[in-house]
Amino acid sequence: MLNQPFNPLPLDELTAVFARIKGLLLTEDKVDRALQLLVQAVRDAIPGSAGAGISLFDEQGRGSSTASTAQLVGEADAAQHDLGQGPCVEAWTAGTPVLVHDAAADDRWPLWSEAVASLPVRSVVSTPLAAASGPIGTLKIYAVLPAAYTAATVLLLEKFAVPAATLIAHVQSSETPRHLSGPLKGALYGRDNTNRACGILMERHGLSAEQALRELLRRARADGTPLSVVCSGLVDGAQLPAGS
Repeated sequence: MLNQPFNPLPLDELTAVFARIKGLLLTEDKVDRALQLLVQAVRDAIPGSAGAGISLFDEQGRGSSTASTAQLVGEADAAQHDLGQGPCVEAWTAGTPVLVHDAAADDRWPLWSEAVASLPVRSVVSTPLAAASGPIGTLKIYAVLPAAYTAATVLLLEKFAVPAATLIAHVQSSETPRHLSGPLKGALYGRDNTNRACGILMERHGLSAEQALRELLRRARADGTPLSVVCSGLVDGAQLPAGS
């Protein structure tokens, strides 16, 4: 119910979840298991949540669901990944959390809102997963009722995003000398290359970081060119045509 007091899981329960994750040997086949435990904890910790999930973005700027707790999460995410718009794409692009009080009435991403109109998705919070080079994905929660989440929800989700990003970006620690799987490597490398390209656009054209990334994504989609190719062209000395 919307008037229920905000009552996340007790600290000892959250600690137990994190201890289970830490105790896993983080080989490639168990990173996904660790992330699945985390999104389950997120769903259980935030009242009213119908599902939680994680998306990663690869070197072409394409999103994919890595862990989720319900079918509606996968469907709502897939619509964003296919359309290139929505709260998770926005959180990854801007590098800041996004709160949606009512997807049916939110006009920021009209194509996505239309695509999920038949799904039991009304409230959303999505927050970026930040590595040293920048956002590499997003952690998100969905609710079936409008106005289910508040600013306090955003803050709690940001706390969960820290261990999630750590699992992804620092699997190769001295204690666990394993290697990242191809998709995770691609996400990390792609963000680093994208950040360099953004820096070039910011310096040359006086754009903000968000404007620069949006321009790179727009160019890649308009030309049907992988984002990595657009970014590599800039890094290697090419320049986008004036007025593009």
